[in-house]
Amino acid sequence: MARYEMIEAGIGSTAQADILFELGMMYATGRDCDVDVVAAHKWFNIAAIKGSNRAVLVRQELSASMSKGDIAKALREAREWMTTH
Repeated sequence: MARYEMIEAGIGSTAQADILFELGMMYATGRDCDVDVVAAHKWFNIAAIKGSNRAVLVRQELSASMSKGDIAKALREAREWMTTH
């Protein structure tokens, strides 16, 4: 649904990647929410897929402090999100 809404609003892929990157930053820093590194990694991963080079770098830095299990969970959630959106 989010993809549909972004396309309908005329938001291009670069802008989509920027929005998804900001979602990752929100969860990584706890801006307006609790810090959630799994959710942050998920959104950085999706932003990277959409073309955000910044997301690639930040995701790599974040991964260094995460457990393998948390990384696997984040990747699984990103795949699920991409499949349904």
